[in-house]
Amino acid sequence: MTRRADLWTRLSYALAWVRGQTDLSPAAGVILGSGLSGFADRLEGATVIPYEQIPGFPLARVAGHPGRLVVGELAADGARVPVIAMQGRVHAYEGWSAEDVAFGARVLCGLGIRALLVTNASGGVNPAYAPGEIVRIADHLNLSGVSPLVGENDDRLGPRFPDMSAPYDARLAALLDEAAAAIGLPLPAGVYACLLGPSYETPAEIRMLRAMGADLVGMSTVPEVIAARHMGVPVAGLSVVTNHAAGLTRHRLSHAEVGLVAERARDRLGALVTAFLARAAG
Repeated sequence: MTRRADLWTRLSYALAWVRGQTDLSPAAGVILGSGLSGFADRLEGATVIPYEQIPGFPLARVAGHPGRLVVGELAADGARVPVIAMQGRVHAYEGWSAEDVAFGARVLCGLGIRALLVTNASGGVNPAYAPGEIVRIADHLNLSGVSPLVGENDDRLGPRFPDMSAPYDARLAALLDEAAAAIGLPLPAGVYACLLGPSYETPAEIRMLRAMGADLVGMSTVPEVIAARHMGVPVAGLSVVTNHAAGLTRHRLSHAEVGLVAERARDRLGALVTAFLARAAG
């Protein structure tokens, strides 16, 4: 049986390969969740790298996650910001380990980005959030039962016990709010709860999450945030509410609907991310 390479070695090979495909040094990274990959179309002079070409990179297998790295320049407020975007992510519910789920985020951080923006599609636990609304992630609950930091720690990546008192950077949060105000977009803030999935939550579970202080629920994002903070990279987060969570309406939930509602938020999300990156990467 072949022994799998350690995380540092896997990451080193992936980083060397990606650097060999582009001369750009990205200032910011974006992870694009379910139905949100269209933002990458805004990057000019882009190099597109399918995940399957990158050594050791986990492959996205869920609809709405194309599975490509896109490196290019974003024209924003008269500036050109070098950006790297992940079009799609992998999830623990697909059978990937937490280390694999966070591997893409570690690649972005290893390329030297100064800020990471994570995006996702979520269910609205807070009934005040309507489908199609964009919410800034202010904090999270990791209820997935997994963490990318389990196992032996490599001090070259980060400390054994990283501080998570501010998983979402206050400066970047302020810049997101500023960017939203500049384009006239309401941007409430909320707490995102990450569950393992892949089944959607029961009404009883949604009542539990609400009692715990969650406003949003999904099956991703948190392992990436933990890994980025482990590596010392500041993080901001945006969530597109695609449906009211179970029990808040009689409507049945489906992944197809998640993709459709996320797609309808494409232009607003793209405008917000563009305005934010012009500020964050400056």
